[in-house]
Amino acid sequence: MTDPRSLAGRLADALSAVDGLRPATSAAAEISWLPTDPAGGSVDLTPESVEVRVVALRLPLPPLLSAAEARVRELLEGTEWADARIRLVVTDIDGAAFTG
Repeated sequence: MTDPRSLAGRLADALSAVDGLRPATSAAAEISWLPTDPAGGSVDLTPESVEVRVVALRLPLPPLLSAAEARVRELLEGTEWADARIRLVVTDIDGAAFTG
């Protein structure tokens, strides 16, 4: 059995490596002394779905989301979420994405 908390952290790390995206995190994730989710609240795992909230740092969105989905699907292989529906939610677009 895969530890959901650990998997959420690995998913957030993997999405940080996608050029042009970063995981959306809650304010509490920045507080080092407070025990928080390693994904900073950006990943929700349920038996049927995996939801990941991201911030776009550049445009266009479709290639970024395709790359993110591929990363997530790769990490889910061999886990109980391998067949789960993946939902990527863009919570914000960095203002710099509109200038260049």
